[in-house]
Amino acid sequence: MQKIVIDTEFIRLDALLKLAGAVETGGQAKVLIQGGGVTVNGQICTMRGKKMRPGDIAGAQGEEYEVCAQ
Repeated sequence: MQKIVIDTEFIRLDALLKLAGAVETGGQAKVLIQGGGVTVNGQICTMRGKKMRPGDIAGAQGEEYEVCAQ
């Protein structure tokens, strides 16, 4: 599991995937999320603007990313 450190209250799901390197562009993130290819805390999530806060875990393309506070 890869830890993604943020210094804000939350990060949007699409921005998290870009920051983590799971996708290269926002367009790729949009397609992946809206296609049902991303989970948030174990549930499929199709909302690319989902607010991810410390402790949340996103899963995409066989990897998991945990949001951590700085």
